[in-house]
Amino acid sequence: MRAAMFDATGPAAEVLRVVDLADPEPARGEVRVRLRTSGVNPSDCYARQGSGLPMAAAYQIPGQDGGGEIDAVGEGVDPGVVGQRVWVYHAALGRSGGTAAQYVTVPAEQAVPLPAEVGYTQAAGLGIPFMTAHRCLFADGPIDGQDILVAGGAGAVGNAAIQLAKHAGARVITTVSSSHKAEVARAAGADEVIVDYTRSEVAGEIRALAPSGVHRLIEVALDANLALDLDVLAPGGTVVSYARGRTDPVAPLLRLMAGNVQLRFVLIYTTNAAALRHAVNDITEALHADALQPLPVVRHPLDDIAEAHDAVEASTFGKVIVDIP
Repeated sequence: MRAAMFDATGPAAEVLRVVDLADPEPARGEVRVRLRTSGVNPSDCYARQGSGLPMAAAYQIPGQDGGGEIDAVGEGVDPGVVGQRVWVYHAALGRSGGTAAQYVTVPAEQAVPLPAEVGYTQAAGLGIPFMTAHRCLFADGPIDGQDILVAGGAGAVGNAAIQLAKHAGARVITTVSSSHKAEVARAAGADEVIVDYTRSEVAGEIRALAPSGVHRLIEVALDANLALDLDVLAPGGTVVSYARGRTDPVAPLLRLMAGNVQLRFVLIYTTNAAALRHAVNDITEALHADALQPLPVVRHPLDDIAEAHDAVEASTFGKVIVDIP
């Protein structure tokens, strides 16, 4: 099979290459997926840089998320699933094989059936972004009828959070950095969109939209935005952080205590199995309800895997997808 791989960490152009490798064979309880698309996430870049998940073997095929069809099964798996269209998540978690390849083997539960109307491009953006967004939204219970603030509503996780929150009955306010990104956030279902979150008036604008404060706040940059978050959070509310900041935030403990504020941190790779199943089930239900849509896409062929990683590191707008030949 053709696959991207690295056996040392460093800049994408220096360590990533596309090679021919033996097709993997599924072990007991596993399926093999013939991949058509692979999603690139920031965590893929961290792993390749040497600052994220460690390599599981002497080399690593990057990519946690992908779309394709099951073409072989291991012992203990119903052979009737062969030919099933699926989306894949956590493919490279603790394993040397990721989705930037023609084939990948994963535990059967990590190859999730796709509705007929969902394409492989959308499938490759479901895993890490939507499962992270789901955990951020629902780790502390239902959100029906709540006011939710999503920071960065045009990013992969932020956009997924808007869509899942709206499907769950929440009212969603989001902040974005440009009018173009505002259009993307509105298309995802945001009820209110505030452009240019660096303005001093933003806290007042959010408070005008949610006078009692927002109940839950999904944060992409806690180090930069914690003060603003506390200005707009309802008493007893929750701030959920899922992304690295440039620096570690300084927590104003007395203010946090006085507001009975909860700070939650989410890393989907270490999330428990029950929460992952909850996310998979809810994402699947939303797909069948035609409630989810993909972000705008930036496509790269597998041979340009280094450019795809560079695009993610440069915060290129849109979901970066690698097409698998």
